[in-house]
Amino acid sequence: MISHRSVDGVASLPGWCGQVTRRGFLAATAAIRLAGATERPIRLGAKVFLKSADPVLLAREHRRLGYRAAFCPEADPNDRERIRAIEKAFAAEDVLLAEVGAWRNLLDPELVKRKANLEYVTQRLVFAERVGALCCVDCAGSFAAPSDPKRMFGPHPRNLSKEFFDGTVENCRRIIDAVKPKRTRFAIEMMGWTLPDGPDSYLELFKAVDRKEFGVHMDPFNSIVCPRRFYESGKFIRECFAKLGSWIVSCHAKDLEWVPDSSIHFREVAPGRGGIDLKAYLTEISKLPRETPLLIEHLPTTEAFEEGKQHLWKAGAEAGVKFL
Repeated sequence: MISHRSVDGVASLPGWCGQVTRRGFLAATAAIRLAGATERPIRLGAKVFLKSADPVLLAREHRRLGYRAAFCPEADPNDRERIRAIEKAFAAEDVLLAEVGAWRNLLDPELVKRKANLEYVTQRLVFAERVGALCCVDCAGSFAAPSDPKRMFGPHPRNLSKEFFDGTVENCRRIIDAVKPKRTRFAIEMMGWTLPDGPDSYLELFKAVDRKEFGVHMDPFNSIVCPRRFYESGKFIRECFAKLGSWIVSCHAKDLEWVPDSSIHFREVAPGRGGIDLKAYLTEISKLPRETPLLIEHLPTTEAFEEGKQHLWKAGAEAGVKFL
C-alpha cells in the first residue's frame, strides 16, 4: 500500500500560493463547499437504447425519458461536423453532455499496448474538449497479466503500490498536457482493486497530478468493498464529498446488494434494490458548488433504467432534493 504521509504533511496545491497543512487543506475545501452550499436541482441521466446515430433524435429521446444529462454519443474526434451536431442537438434540448468514457488500461504491462491505450485516451479527451462534455473519464488501469481476460479490471498486488500511483500521476499529466483542455476535465474513477481506492488516495492523486484540468469523477460505490463501508455508506459518502467535493465534475448512480457467500461479495444492482444510503448521496450532490450531473449506469434495459430513475426521484423527494 502507498503511504499517505504526503497528505498528512505539507504539499503545494493547484491554484494555491505557498504550502498548506492537511488540516488547512481540508478546512479550505470545506469552506469552498459551504460557499456554494445552496442546494440545486440534480440533472439525472442514463443510457438510452434508441437505435439511431442522429444527435437530434438521441437528444429528444433523453428528454422523452425524463433525462437532463447524458453519456456523450460517439464520434470520431476529427469529425468536426458530427461533433458540432451533437453539441448543438443536446444544447437545444437542454441535456447536459456529462462525460466521454475512455475505458482503456493505462498501465497495461505490455508497453506497446500501454502506449496505444494512452493515445486512445488522449484522443478521447480531445473529443470531450471539442464536444464540450464536462469530463473525460477512465480508471487508472491494472498491472494484471496479459493472459487475464479482464486485464483492465484484473487484481494485482502492484495495483496498490507507489509504482502504480506514480505511473498514474505521469499518465494523467501526459494526457492533460497533450490536450490542454479548456472546456472539459480529465478524471479517474475510484476502484476497489486499484488506486485511487478511496477519498484519501484520490486526494493524494489530485494533489500529485497538480493540473487545474484534472477533475474528480465520483463513484463511491466502486470503493465500498467491506462491511463497514456498506453498513455505514452514508458516512463514507459524506467523507468522499467533504474531501473531494470542490473538484467533482460528474457522478455515477447505482446500488449495491450484499450477496451471501463464503467471502464478501457485493453486486451492482439498480438504485433501490441494494443497501446504499442513496438519500445521503443525492443530498451531497445537490450541495456541490457547481451543477454536477448524475448518470445511472450498468443496467441492461430501458425498463431497468426507468426503475432506477423512479427510485432516485422518490429518494430525492424524501430527502428534499429536487431534479430538473
